[in-house]
Amino acid sequence: MPLYLPPVPEPVSQCVNAALGSSAVPGALRPASWTESGGSLVAEHPLPVHVLGPEPAGGGLPGARLTGWRFLVRGSDGLVAAAETALTPAGWVFSHFSGGPYLASTERALCQSEALGGDHQPRLLSVPGLYMVCLWLHGDTGADDSAGPLPADVLIPLAPAPPGIAAHRPYRAADLLPLLAVRLTPAPLLDRAV
Repeated sequence: MPLYLPPVPEPVSQCVNAALGSSAVPGALRPASWTESGGSLVAEHPLPVHVLGPEPAGGGLPGARLTGWRFLVRGSDGLVAAAETALTPAGWVFSHFSGGPYLASTERALCQSEALGGDHQPRLLSVPGLYMVCLWLHGDTGADDSAGPLPADVLIPLAPAPPGIAAHRPYRAADLLPLLAVRLTPAPLLDRAV
């Protein structure tokens, strides 16, 4: 399946490349694997990061808003970090470097997506309330960053996924998003008689 990467805004690329080349970035912001990698570091696989919005009052799929871009950072020994940008009122800025299981899981999901049929635009969908991230394969390859999930879009939860949701299993957005909406809805308080 062809993946159609959305165009990366030039300010996003500039701030990530500046951060990779900067000695001013404190060591505490760099994952431990960074210093062990040696050699040059390359930012690759830029993916727009969207945060899942609330379920619309009238029903339907929840929307998603663009909050940043995440690049996988590769050193001579493989993936060493992710470089993240954020959208602020002043424009795009470098946010932070991160490590952890989502690095390898993102790469695995991208490889996995090649076996699926159809054309897709890859994105990341963050669900902060569930500590969850999915590779989101948007079916409209020409869509801009503001387009929300479509029912036939494919979501691949990254590992670790919340209990009851299989990591690296492709789900249709129409099937997974309502399940996530239920989990995100606060339980009503019970009337307690005193």
